Amino acid sequence: MQTRIETVEKKYAELLIDYCLELKEGEKLLINASTNAIPLLSEVYRQTLERGVLVEINLDFPEKQEIFFNYASESVLKSPPVFYTKAIHEFDALLTIRAPYNLRATAGMKADKMKMRQRALKEVNETYFRRTANGEMKRTLCEYPTQAAAQNAGMSLESFREFVFEACRLFDPNPKESWLQVRKDQQRIVDHLNQCRKIRYKGPNIDIAFSVEGRIWINSDGRANMPSGEVFTAPVEDQVNGYVKFSYPAVYQGEVVEGIELWVEKGEIVKWNAATGKEFLDKIFDIPGARRFGEAAIGTNYRIDKMTKNILFDEKIGGTIHLAIGQSYLQNNGKNKSSVHWDMITDMSTDSFIEADGEIIYKNGKFTI
Repeated sequence: MQTRIETVEKKYAELLIDYCLELKEGEKLLINASTNAIPLLSEVYRQTLERGVLVEINLDFPEKQEIFFNYASESVLKSPPVFYTKAIHEFDALLTIRAPYNLRATAGMKADKMKMRQRALKEVNETYFRRTANGEMKRTLCEYPTQAAAQNAGMSLESFREFVFEACRLFDPNPKESWLQVRKDQQRIVDHLNQCRKIRYKGPNIDIAFSVEGRIWINSDGRANMPSGEVFTAPVEDQVNGYVKFSYPAVYQGEVVEGIELWVEKGEIVKWNAATGKEFLDKIFDIPGARRFGEAAIGTNYRIDKMTKNILFDEKIGGTIHLAIGQSYLQNNGKNKSSVHWDMITDMSTDSFIEADGEIIYKNGKFTI
């Protein structure tokens, strides 16, 4: 007898194709995945072909990144990837299935090589942000459970698979209908927030106020990220003030920094500290645009109830907020630019509230409107 986990790939593929990307006959899809994701990748490939979608696959394999950064010549490092660049400029949709082998593959890489590669990718990344913001390109990021990700989350692989699939609502009788209900519930919140000009997050670890005048709150309902469950915006760049201590570890580029504290004046992070990993934090804040916020958000997925050190899940934890330093999203009308986008999370489930134009709309981890 098959378990519910053994039958989930078909439902997962259907959700990605029909709900997240809404793929149609004749559209061009690029899939980024690794060989770890073959069970899901094969099902997505079969179903997209049946729907008349033109599919290309960019496949990762063990030690691919290490080999690239250890052996690529300077001219290769400085050259954008040919096919990926073409796809980002021309394709209709992008599906990224994260299924890692090693979550610290780039840790210890030479900084000069990493910076060289970032510069090479600058134009294609800008095109990606522009096309996804204006609707020219649909995109979805999802996770296929692997041993590396499970270990990083402190779970067995079986437990992690249960966690991922539950967060994606794949055990519900009709996952698509479940996510449509999430969309409806969150749209009511977004509609209210989009009438407001000033937001304040207040709790034991935070007292941050920011303007959202002229900015757009977006309903993250599982299309751009699967799973999702958040509402987010871009604060006005020079209108953020206050203090925050992030109660969850912050993970970026394979590095874990704990106990991050930020002091913000007129949008600029003027002082910072961390219980562990401050040296890495110092390096990040040397990057242009990293000392301003590109995103402010509220997590609403109460099926995600534990830290996994995986931002796809952690930023959605019900009863938390997160702020991202660096790059903002054009669809929010954000203007901050940076090669960094690093989400940092703090708990709001106890003695906490959110104000919108002076009205309390959220208390102790739940919306009250």
